[in-house]
Amino acid sequence: MPDSEFNLHNPQPLLIVISGPSGVGKDSVLHGLKGRNLPMHYVVTATTRPRRAEETHGVDYYFVSKEEFARMIEHEELIEYAIVYNDYKGIPKQQVRDALASGQDVIMRLDVQGATTVRKLAPEAVLIFLTTESEDSLVRRLKARQTETAENLSLRIATARQELKRAAEFDYVIVNADGHLDETVDTVAAIIQAEHHRVNPRKVSL
Repeated sequence: MPDSEFNLHNPQPLLIVISGPSGVGKDSVLHGLKGRNLPMHYVVTATTRPRRAEETHGVDYYFVSKEEFARMIEHEELIEYAIVYNDYKGIPKQQVRDALASGQDVIMRLDVQGATTVRKLAPEAVLIFLTTESEDSLVRRLKARQTETAENLSLRIATARQELKRAAEFDYVIVNADGHLDETVDTVAAIIQAEHHRVNPRKVSL
């Protein structure tokens, strides 16, 4: 039997995108994954929006001025960026490339628009769409956060309703039901494990 038949398993670092509308629990799922001590690099997004009380610079986001963000755009330091509810968000390019080059899986949270951009740049990325049990459940979550003005809340709800329709553009869809966060995290971890056992592994290039 040829040696090649004994060496089918050739692990490659994965680029994993956790996406979905506002309010589906992207941050909570990432925190849950971090608690499992999985060997992966968690991308920190740069944003121009104000820091919330419970957030830490360099951990939850890199909070930068619009001037600094403009410099990053000008010097092509971002994989993707977008205006999200009147503020900029973007993924620093070198951070992702360095992690992939080291052999680490890379996981990032993105809005649906950002996930689409990454799919164009890296077709072999693993795109996971988080959703809720229903549209009504999502609206309730957004209202319960109480972090928006009435105008911004209406914009988030309208945007979320449109984004829910784009789930079919992703590789996997997971319902992050109320009170079942651990199950959602288990499912994401299982997807990552399964992807590492593909006969034809994804090979990401950026």
